[in-house]
Amino acid sequence: MDREDLLNNIRKMLFYCVDLNLYTDSFPCCEKSTEDYEIMSSKLKKAIYEYEQQYGPLINFGLAYMQNPKAWIDTPWPWEKCKDGE
Repeated sequence: MDREDLLNNIRKMLFYCVDLNLYTDSFPCCEKSTEDYEIMSSKLKKAIYEYEQQYGPLINFGLAYMQNPKAWIDTPWPWEKCKDGE
């Protein structure tokens, strides 16, 4: 999966997790939504970790994978476009 595909996948999972969170807040006894939330949040964490290993930090406040701290300044942020349009 390339950078943009991985980032779009993360965005979709974030939306899904927020939606499940809101649903679970409204219907706390729904076991299916709780299970789905746990599964999706686990997948989201893995995708974020994969992204950060390949392309640099995605989350701040000490939550990012930090084996390569120089990536904070050497790579564009996900919302920034490179000069060549990538």
